[in-house]
Amino acid sequence: MKIVVVGDIVVSTELLAEAALRLQADEEIKVVPCTWETKDRLDFRRKAQNLELHGPDAEEPPQQLLEEIVDADILMVHFCPISRSVIEKAENLKLIATCRGGMEHIDVDAATEKSIPVIHVIRNAEATSDFAIGLMFAETRNIARAHAAMKNGVWLKDYVNAGYTTTMREMTLGVIGLGNIGKLVAEKALGLGMKVIGHDPYISQEQMDEKGLEIQMLSKEEVFRQADIVSLHLRVTPETENSINKKYLNLMKPTAYLINTSRAKVLVKEDLLEALSNRKIGGAALDVFWDEPLEEDDPLLKLDNITLTPHNAGSVVDALPKSPKLLVNTINEYWNKKKSDMVVNHIDWE
Repeated sequence: MKIVVVGDIVVSTELLAEAALRLQADEEIKVVPCTWETKDRLDFRRKAQNLELHGPDAEEPPQQLLEEIVDADILMVHFCPISRSVIEKAENLKLIATCRGGMEHIDVDAATEKSIPVIHVIRNAEATSDFAIGLMFAETRNIARAHAAMKNGVWLKDYVNAGYTTTMREMTLGVIGLGNIGKLVAEKALGLGMKVIGHDPYISQEQMDEKGLEIQMLSKEEVFRQADIVSLHLRVTPETENSINKKYLNLMKPTAYLINTSRAKVLVKEDLLEALSNRKIGGAALDVFWDEPLEEDDPLLKLDNITLTPHNAGSVVDALPKSPKLLVNTINEYWNKKKSDMVVNHIDWE
């Protein structure tokens, strides 16, 4: 079995190659290491953002990959672009695996057309879910605004939400998207004593009940109507891109908050700006943006009812080094059970 691994400056080729040797296979494993080169971490972030915004054709894969993919059985990558042209060169490919949650760097449709499963892992689910809860506290209790004011010599006691500030236990959380991260956010909110409602077109009330989670599954519209805080946990797909728009924001209570730690492109920026500027909702907290870093004149920076953080939700020291091993464990489980929630195109292994 030939396994091609493609590392980069963030997740090394050596880590991926070492992990690949732990795959449970009935035949001898041959690991072929490749590297997606970038000048430095700043260059990596620039290219990664380009891929996230424009898809797998936006950056070039390494020449070695184009040569080695022809007879590869398995492809394991971190952020290397896997475009349609790369996939079409593959004659024996049986699986594409990436040790990150986002799929913007892989042409999943092209893989599906060739009946190649694409598997990913949520390497920073705990970190991101922690951060989402943290943003809820920061925005609803004005923690970040109070800190910023004190750093500027202002003892600020009056805030735009002063008329409806309350404790988290008294609030209803609405979770949109109940994958790995969304479920963890719901669990942590339940632990705080919050009522939790949710919506996910792929998860039923029965499935939630089987997991022992006291989450009331409702329509998307009802979640936005009833929740005091709406937390978004969505991948960017043709169905989800720009899916959180004026229609749903207008359903929210004027005292409700929107939290987004998933992807900016699921949310219509202009509609959010209008809702916040006109006080149609109570506030928002964002860790992801349509352009990163923010421009100095971005209108988001002028609002007094928003908390902003620079895409930090998944930034913990152990998430990246552990991700190749997590990916291999997920692949092995998939091979043994013949199914996995981490397969994004739902093609069975043959």
